Amino acid sequence: MYENAFNSIEKTLRAEEGIANELDYVEQTSWVLFLKYLHDLESERRDRAELEGKQYAPIIDGRYSWDRWAAPESNGGIDYNTALSGDDLVRFVDQELFPHLASFRDRATDPDTIEYKIGEVFTELRSKFRSGYILRDVLEVVNGMEFKTQADKHELSSLYETRIRRMGNAGRNGGEYYTPRPLIRAMIKVIDPKLVKRSMTVLWARQASCAKHTTTCAAATYQPAIMRHCSATHFMVRKRSPSHT
Repeated sequence: MYENAFNSIEKTLRAEEGIANELDYVEQTSWVLFLKYLHDLESERRDRAELEGKQYAPIIDGRYSWDRWAAPESNGGIDYNTALSGDDLVRFVDQELFPHLASFRDRATDPDTIEYKIGEVFTELRSKFRSGYILRDVLEVVNGMEFKTQADKHELSSLYETRIRRMGNAGRNGGEYYTPRPLIRAMIKVIDPKLVKRSMTVLWARQASCAKHTTTCAAATYQPAIMRHCSATHFMVRKRSPSHT
């Protein structure tokens, strides 16, 4: 099911001047898929809350909800009278949607909340769509995708990994995989690297755990985040003693 959808999106994106390589394809497809997935998840939670006689407050609501800007419905299909397209769609995504989602980080009460994580992702990310008509076509394909069963999610994950592998065969820029900073911070938090004092020298005891699956250049991007994590977790980074230099 998803194979045809991915092939349709890929064919559509070939005409988008803002999409230059496989990396752009994966990145730009990802944020659209994420917002659709989150919308479906919230719809499921809202329905469950109604059955239990409870109130549910959606994370993304109002005009920023998927069914308001991406796929407003009428009579079982997309309402093209209200659906944004062309320059209006690009302007809304760039100037309203992304800034709104990025603001979640500042409004979140805790870094572990989904609101904070959404804010971090959309602070680092930007839409590269220049044609609102092409984006509209992509939105319609993604809107037809559902993520209800484990089989659906497994198929989606498998296809996504295939696209990631293809980046390495996409030419000079295809293999340059940029790891988003929120993902870097999440990996470091899970690994929890420790500071170890040996001969008055600070050693990054678990740094290799972060870097061993990346290239040397990519691993370098982890080091500042590791240093900040260790400094915050262990209160103080000891400097090498002058007598041991």
